[in-house]
Formats: sequence, structure tokens, C-alpha cells
Amino acid sequence: MSPVILDISRLISRVRHSTPSGVDRVEMAYARGLLRLYGDDLAFAAVHPTGRYGRIDSTAALAYLDELERRWTQETGGHGQRSIAQVLPWMLRLLPRKLPRQGAEASRPVYVQVSPHHLTDHQKVSRILGAENARFACMVHDLIPIEYPEYARPNGAAQHRQRMDTVAACADMVIVNSAATGRSFQPWIVQSGRSITTHVALLGTETILPAADADQADRPYFVCLGTIEPRKNHLLLLNLWRDLAQTLPPADIPRLVVIGRRGWENEQVLDMLERCPALKPHVQEISGCPDRQLATLLRGATALLMPSFAEGFGMPVAEALSVGVPVICSDIPAHHEVGKAAPDYVDPLDGPVWKSLILDHAAKGQRWQAQKARLPHWQAPTWDDHFAVVAPALQDLLKRS
Repeated sequence: MSPVILDISRLISRVRHSTPSGVDRVEMAYARGLLRLYGDDLAFAAVHPTGRYGRIDSTAALAYLDELERRWTQETGGHGQRSIAQVLPWMLRLLPRKLPRQGAEASRPVYVQVSPHHLTDHQKVSRILGAENARFACMVHDLIPIEYPEYARPNGAAQHRQRMDTVAACADMVIVNSAATGRSFQPWIVQSGRSITTHVALLGTETILPAADADQADRPYFVCLGTIEPRKNHLLLLNLWRDLAQTLPPADIPRLVVIGRRGWENEQVLDMLERCPALKPHVQEISGCPDRQLATLLRGATALLMPSFAEGFGMPVAEALSVGVPVICSDIPAHHEVGKAAPDYVDPLDGPVWKSLILDHAAKGQRWQAQKARLPHWQAPTWDDHFAVVAPALQDLLKRS
């Protein structure tokens, strides 16, 4: 009987993709981290794309995790989604199996889920936990679609309420990626009337690969990293760059590299990226950026720009700081938790200050030099730190079983 069962539904649902999302990386980190903690005692399970739930053969699961990491690090951004025919062998190999029989004296395992996959279906989650006779440890990444519905898809707030209702009704323990997320989720615990322990564990900083050989940049450039969606505030940067294009000689204008897949409710941003002549020479959009290319772009950047209105964690901030790249980011709680004293924090609506800082950093001015002096004192949150919080919490749940 496995004491810990990890749900890898999210990673299996990404079988056709070559580049990961942030949630994909977290689920992968849990697969690797729990394997280190529990070894052969860790079991894998999933809701398969066919809708079927069950255990995943460990050999097949580990081979699939290796395949995903190979794609993330080695494949080029132009690969695109695989066809159904191409992924069918993996789909068949990862078909869930029936649950093992439990003896009458078997202790209750802990079922761990760190993605929002299928949390909108309360009944399905309840059936899974009942079939496994398991306690439930779940991660909450953010409550942004509920708190800021204007930044979500039209049905995003309602769907996320369903997820939070499921977590509040079913979870025995909740892991949150920041104290800010924990504060946002607290009212749901109160409303549930249940006793749910909450543990704040900052996400580990992803390892940034060595930079691939690249030509020396002809002028400074800044990177904006993340899905192109309204809460990321790309519009501020694009309008700033249009202003720079209208007021500075072309050779004095730094480049902006926008890295991330296109999300939702982005008509004005996409119109500017596609149709604004002033931006064409200075702004580059890269979707589906593989890890090696991302590492090269990030390491060579003058600074990371992250003007988000809301974040649950802000992983790009940690990634940039971890390789000594300055960060200019919005003055929000999640960024402060990750960046501490290192970044330059700016109100996400204060365009003149953003412009001033961007030009200062492009010229390696006083603010850039001051941040570079602060960077050696910043310590990256690690996955070891994360599991130092999570592992004892899981053991406490197992003792209660």
C-alpha cells in the first residue's frame, strides 16, 4: 500500500505540448521531489484525457516524465502541438489501471494534487478520494479569477469558485505558494466550517540552463515573461515602447522581447503586436519558447519587466534574480514575498516611473547599478526549502490516517 499518491493528470493532459506552463513545472517538481522522499512507495494516479481515473504504472509514468523534460529542454519552439496519432502510444501506455485492493488494516494514504485539473468536478474528486480511502493534500496557486474577474475568461470566476469549493469541502491540508494566496483562501476555510491546515511554501526557483551560443545583442533588451493575458499588463509596456519609438532615435531604443503563449481577452494587446508599425523594429514576440532559448534570452537581458496587476507567486521574478538579472516589477504582495529587497518595485499604473527605470537600466544608470549591488544578497527559494515545509505536513496527515 503506497502511503502517498501523486495526481499527474495535468502533465498527462499536456501530452501534445513541447513547452510547459508554470503549473506543469510545479507538478513535475512534485513528481521528482516526492520520488526523492518516498521512492518506490510513491504511487502515480490520474484522470486520463479519456475521463477514466486510476493508477498509472510507475515505469510508464517515469518514462513519460523523462520524455516531457527532454521536450522542454531540447525541442525548438517551432515544433507545435503533436497530432493525436503521434501521441497515441503515450495515451495508451498511460491508461489508468484499476486500484489495488486494500486490506482491512490498511492505513489511509494521502492523495496529493498540485494542479487545478478536474477540481471543478466536486463529485469526481469525492469519488476518487472515496475509492482511494485517502486524505487530500491540495495546492492552491491563486484566487485571481475570483478576486479579479475582469482579468479572467468570461466563465473563469465561476469555474474557479467551483475549484475552491471543492478544495474547501474535500481537502485535509492546503499548500499555498505565498502568504498572499493563503490570505485569499482563508475565507473559504472559514465558510466551510472545516478544520483545514494551511502551509505556506514558496515555489522552488527553476534551474535556468546555461546560455546557448548567441550573437552579441546590438542594443540592450528587456524580457517580459508570462502568458499574454490582461492581468500581466502587457499593454503598459507596449504603450511605453510606442512612446519611446516616437521620442527617441531608433539606435537609442532598447528592444522588448515578449515571451509567452497568447492567452485570452487580449484583442488590444494583439492588435498592437500585429499592427502597430512603430513597434515592429523594437518589439519581438516569442511563443512556445524552449528552455534553452529562454535561458539565453533571460541571461542576456538588461532586466526582466513584470508589471502584473495580480500574481499568486511570480516565478519569473525568482528565475531572473537567480541568474543575476535585475527585475523591475509591480508593487504587489506576491512579488515582495519572492523578490524581497532586490527588485525595483513600481505601481503597475505609473507609466512615467516605468519609463524612467527602463531608460536608466538600458543605460546602466544609478538605479541599475544599485540593484546589481543588491542582487548578491538575495537568496532564491528552492524546492528543498519547499519540501522542508511540505514533507512534515504530509507525515502529520499520514499519522492521522
